[in-house]
Amino acid sequence: MQQFARLRERLGRIADVQAAQAVLSWDQETYMPTGGGGARAHQLATLGRIGHEMLTDDEIGVLLESAAVEVASLDPDSDEARIVQVTRRDRNKAVRVPASLVAELARTTALAQQAWAQARSRDDFASFCPHLERVLELTVQKAEALGYDECLYDALLDEYEPDMKASEVSAVFTHLRGELVLMVEAIAERPAPDDTCLRRNFSAAAQWAFGEAVITDFGFDFERGRQDRSAHPFSTNFSTTDVRITTRVDENFLPSALFGTLHEAGHGMYEQGVDASLDRTGLAGGTSLGIHESQSRLWENLVGRSESFWAYYYPKLQEQFPDQLGDVDDATFYRAVNCVEPSLIRVEADEITYNLHVMIRFELELDLVAGTLAVSDLPAAWNAKYEEALGLTPPIDADGVLQDIHWSFGLMGYFPTYTLGNLVSVQLFNQAAQDLGDLEGQIGRGEFAPLRGWLHEHVYRHGRKFSAQELLQRITGGGLDAGPWLDYARHKFGALYGI
Repeated sequence: MQQFARLRERLGRIADVQAAQAVLSWDQETYMPTGGGGARAHQLATLGRIGHEMLTDDEIGVLLESAAVEVASLDPDSDEARIVQVTRRDRNKAVRVPASLVAELARTTALAQQAWAQARSRDDFASFCPHLERVLELTVQKAEALGYDECLYDALLDEYEPDMKASEVSAVFTHLRGELVLMVEAIAERPAPDDTCLRRNFSAAAQWAFGEAVITDFGFDFERGRQDRSAHPFSTNFSTTDVRITTRVDENFLPSALFGTLHEAGHGMYEQGVDASLDRTGLAGGTSLGIHESQSRLWENLVGRSESFWAYYYPKLQEQFPDQLGDVDDATFYRAVNCVEPSLIRVEADEITYNLHVMIRFELELDLVAGTLAVSDLPAAWNAKYEEALGLTPPIDADGVLQDIHWSFGLMGYFPTYTLGNLVSVQLFNQAAQDLGDLEGQIGRGEFAPLRGWLHEHVYRHGRKFSAQELLQRITGGGLDAGPWLDYARHKFGALYGI
């Protein structure tokens, strides 16, 4: 296995460069002074180019072929065989994209991210528009270089959800949207729950402390991770032993920081749970963004918004905020955190309407990438789709087209994975409940080790060893299925709203 060992050593160096790039990106969104944006863009471009050139180097190609011969007699599911398989796939894609384009995308998106943050704070889409136009131009160039079978968007989607096509996403979304509209209409006919208890003044420090206490109970390891503030919640990692999550705090709206923390902790525990033997290889990290999102949505919603969860944690929350919640009973609070109401902000949307937010972005991305929608016309198109789907028109672009950070990073093809993750989260949760026997009871007692252990065994530890489709097949015996999520939504919100 001499050639395989040489391959792993080279892959380790590539991983180190990528980790350094991730550290700089994390710092840009958390602690970097605003004046550092220009220099940071050059730094990220340089590291992006170096990492890309290392992966596409001819010697890596030779080592891959030699290593493939060495691992041919091993179990196809062995770490060694899968490292060769996944690295070959990654390299085959990378060699199609010029290093100059990789560097320019890294530089452009670093500048665009800073421009987005300033534009959002000032409600000034016009200042962000030229940055987004350039990001879109380069993203389309990348998609054309990668190649596709059906449509240009497929090349971008494949970056985040390998082997899935836009046509497949469209089919799932079309079915789901019809069901969601019926649910929203039925719920709208029922009395709305009182959620004013969530809009009182809650100390930022106390919110932070409560959220970190909960995710410590979940199993997020603060010796191998930390939480910081950012303009938009996100998670990243530099190894399985250094995982960073962020959230944002609104002192006048409790769910923002709380559920942001639970959500990002789901991502973080996935990364912390990848088998350490896979560090510094192509198998480290989540296997797809849909599977990754299934973990954040599972902990945020299926656990964190459940009646069992609040039976355990609501008395603790009342102790943290006696003046704000002392007069609010547990049933009122549970209904409040599960209130279904069309809203403008995706990350704070309820479980039902959340998917409509995702579908709007998917439709806009399809048009942007196809060239049928100009970036300058994006605010108007955004507002029209929100009026059509949710009956709302953003009064300002900061609450509309500027609310998400993703496009400034060139992350087109990413948004569909949010809804795919919702669907998968219920498939996995149902299987865990079947295997564990008393999952709701465990949650109600604040016992999360059984669920976390189940996820570690079936999802976390494998990293990218198995594709999303393979992982679902191994765990559930089937593929992606919207049925379990729809059943979950009908049962939960049918009980809450009497429909």
